[in-house]
Amino acid sequence: MLAMQEPRHDWTIAEVRALYELPLVELMYRAQGVHRQHHEAGAVQLCTLLSVKTGSCPEDCSYCPQSAHYDTPVTSEKLMSVSDVLSKARLAKDKGATRFCMGAAWRNPKGKDFEQVLDMVRGVRDLGMEACATLGMLTDEQADKLADAGLTAYNHNLDTSRAHYSKIISTRTYDDRLETLDRVARSGISVCCGGIIGMGESIDDRCAMLAELAHMQPHPGSVPINALVPVEGTPLAEQKRVEPFELVRMIATARIMMPAAMVRLSAGRETLTREAQLLCFMAGANSIFYGEKLLTTGNPDVDADQAMFRDAGLKPIGARVQAKEHVHGAVPAGATSASPAE
Repeated sequence: MLAMQEPRHDWTIAEVRALYELPLVELMYRAQGVHRQHHEAGAVQLCTLLSVKTGSCPEDCSYCPQSAHYDTPVTSEKLMSVSDVLSKARLAKDKGATRFCMGAAWRNPKGKDFEQVLDMVRGVRDLGMEACATLGMLTDEQADKLADAGLTAYNHNLDTSRAHYSKIISTRTYDDRLETLDRVARSGISVCCGGIIGMGESIDDRCAMLAELAHMQPHPGSVPINALVPVEGTPLAEQKRVEPFELVRMIATARIMMPAAMVRLSAGRETLTREAQLLCFMAGANSIFYGEKLLTTGNPDVDADQAMFRDAGLKPIGARVQAKEHVHGAVPAGATSASPAE
C-alpha cells in the first residue's frame, strides 16, 4: 500500500518535471494510489457550464474566440435573463449535473449586470446545486457579495506559466489573476483554478503552472485541465492538437501534487476516445463538464457520456451543497508571488 500523500506547497519545477516524465504506467499507478486515499474510486462530478454573456470581451487571450480583438465565428450576445439561466440550470440538474457554472465574457463585472449574476447564483443554489462563476477580475467587495449570495466556487484560471503568459495575453497580468484568486479565497469561496496545454508552451512551462497552483495554501478546490481547442480567427488557430497521453500526464501529475482537489477533465474532451477518457479517470480526473457546450466550444453528447459511465461502471458524485453562508477571512490562496523555482 502506498504511504498517505500529504499536501505539499513547496514543489520545485524540477520535482514536478521528474514526476511528469515518469513512465506513463508508473505515473498513473502513483496517481491512482493518491486518488484512492482522498476520493471515492470511479466517482465523477458532473458540472454544466453555461455562457451567460457571450463575446465582445476586451481581453486579448490568444486562445479565446470571445475576444473582441479577433474575427471569430462567435456571435456576441448580451447577458442572459435570470429566468433563462435558471431554466438551463433546471435542465442540467434533470440530466444529472450537480454543479452549474456560469461564465461571462467580461474583464470584470460591473453595476446592474453584477447584481443580476448574484440573482443567478441565489437561484442556482435554491435548486440544490453547487454554483460556480467565472466573471473575470473581482474586487474585494464583489468577492464578498458572491460569497453572501452562496457561490460555491469561483473559476479564474492561470492559463499557463508565468514565463509563457506574456506570449498568450497582454491585457491582464499574471499577478492580476493571482490577486483575484486571493480575494476569492479570503471571501470563503472555493477556488477553481487550472490551465490550458497546447498553446506552444514547453514541458517546463506546464510544470511551472502546476507548481504555482500547488503553492497556493490551501490548494485549489478544483483544478481544470484544458487542452487547447483551436478556433478559426484566434492567434492559436493553427496550433496542433494535444496528444491524449499529454493530457493524461498533466492530470496524473496534478492529482499527485494536489491530492484533495477535484481534477477536472475540461476543454478538449470532445476529441478524446472513450478509452482515452477512461485513462484520464484512471489518472485521477474526477470531474467533467457535462452538456452540449463549454461556453462556445463543443462537448461530448450527454447520451454518449451516460453510455460511457454505464459501460465503464463510473458513477456521478452527488452535490456537496453547503449552507448559504460563509466566514470572511478564510485562509487566502497565498499565491501572489512567483513560485520559488522561477
